[in-house]
Amino acid sequence: MILLIVRLFTNKHYRGITIYPFVILTQKEDGRNAVLLNHEKIHIRQQLELLVIPFFIWYGLEFLIRFLMYRNWSKAYRNISFERESYANEEDLDYLQQRSFWKWIKYL
Repeated sequence: MILLIVRLFTNKHYRGITIYPFVILTQKEDGRNAVLLNHEKIHIRQQLELLVIPFFIWYGLEFLIRFLMYRNWSKAYRNISFERESYANEEDLDYLQQRSFWKWIKYL
C-alpha cells in the first residue's frame, strides 16, 4: 500500500489521494476542480462504508489482483472497483445524494 501511495505522488497522472477525512491534492488549483473533488468525495463515502482501514486493505488487494491480471500499473489502478465507481460518476455532482449504500460492489 505504501508503494501505491509513493507511486501516486511520483506519477504525474494522479492528482489527488483521499485518506479519510483528508483529500490531498498535488496541485493547489485543483481545489477548485468540482469534478476532481467529487471523485475524491466518492472515495470518502467508500472509506466510511468500509470503516476506513478495511477499505485500504481491500483497495490494496484488489490492485494486486488487477495488476497480476493486466500486468499494467495504470490498467490495474483504473479497474479497481472503487476507482471504477468514482470515475464513472465523477461528473455527476449530485451522485452522492442519490448513491445507495455499498454501490461500489456493482463495479467489481
